[in-house]
Amino acid sequence: MPSTATTSRPGATNRPGVATGPGAAVLGQQEREVLHAVGCGLRDDEIAAALGVSEEVVAGHLARILGRLGLRDRAAAIVHAFDCGLVAPGRGPRTGGGGALPHGAGGRTAGPKVRISVLGPLRAWHDGRSLDLGHLRQQAVLAALALHRGRTVSRQELLDGVWGSEPPVTNVVPVHVYRLRKTLRTGDCPGSVIEHDRYGYRLAADATEVDLADLESLVGAAGAAHRAGDLPEAVRLCSRALDLFRGEPLAGLPGPLAELERVRLTERRISVAQRRSRWRLTLGQFAGAVSELVALSAEHPLNEPVAALLMDALHRSGRQADALAVFDRTRRRLVDDLGVTPSPVLRRTHQLILCGAQAGPVRTGTAR
Repeated sequence: MPSTATTSRPGATNRPGVATGPGAAVLGQQEREVLHAVGCGLRDDEIAAALGVSEEVVAGHLARILGRLGLRDRAAAIVHAFDCGLVAPGRGPRTGGGGALPHGAGGRTAGPKVRISVLGPLRAWHDGRSLDLGHLRQQAVLAALALHRGRTVSRQELLDGVWGSEPPVTNVVPVHVYRLRKTLRTGDCPGSVIEHDRYGYRLAADATEVDLADLESLVGAAGAAHRAGDLPEAVRLCSRALDLFRGEPLAGLPGPLAELERVRLTERRISVAQRRSRWRLTLGQFAGAVSELVALSAEHPLNEPVAALLMDALHRSGRQADALAVFDRTRRRLVDDLGVTPSPVLRRTHQLILCGAQAGPVRTGTAR
């Protein structure tokens, strides 16, 4: 084997970032240089030219690297180089960015964050430009990280959440993360939007914004305005929160996690909409509340709390016949579609309307 003393050879990649990182201790100096070059996307002939060795030597080094680090192929070696911080996105011979930096070195330059939306079909933007997030499984990986922004998500969690009971035959999670890192890279910043540690991957909170966090912030502020007695402001904040929804959350994404989150986020939207309608009724804004609830009931015809609230809003607007018609229509749908009778909430509202009394607020759970 050629000598590993390469510090004086032109083109050698003896940099601080190359000699560090998990697994580096089991590699020789030239093997670390080869791993760095592979991570930068260089071909064997380019690596050989840079190191002043033959392509056969490079191939031998790569074979030993794969064996010592337990990696399956060249693609896995590229991912390992990124995960260990030997190569940073946007840095290296292919980009003109110079030498690689250790993972996290240098921090992130100030600038626009990557904006990710999960309250509809998954989308991401950077500096006003829409990003191509790849195929659906890859998008589902990003969605899982976005839903837990700032928290480390293990590879097993990603496998369970995205693939469920039919996991892939190869370890594709690092490959998806590698591709997402390239897509989400912000300018010449050396730090990665997707960070890695021994436990898994996480979406960096200081480099990203997720509309789900905005939703919860607005809902919390609406609750505070309500407690302070400022109902108009509470209604306004709820409206802003509902405007964040762009259709079915995570529409079309595969996997158990996306399926569960679609249900949870849809229920969250219904809860916030009900809360706004109740406050509008308190303010005497009957027409606005009825309009909102008619649309919500059409979207969710079997949701009994929504139907009860719509009946109450119609009754307060002086439309008793329309309120009773909502009850009859909902009762038939429940019997025909689910084989069940109306719940106590719906029956109580119906009875109060028949008696000419105001049904009052319908308690259907709270939106914190």
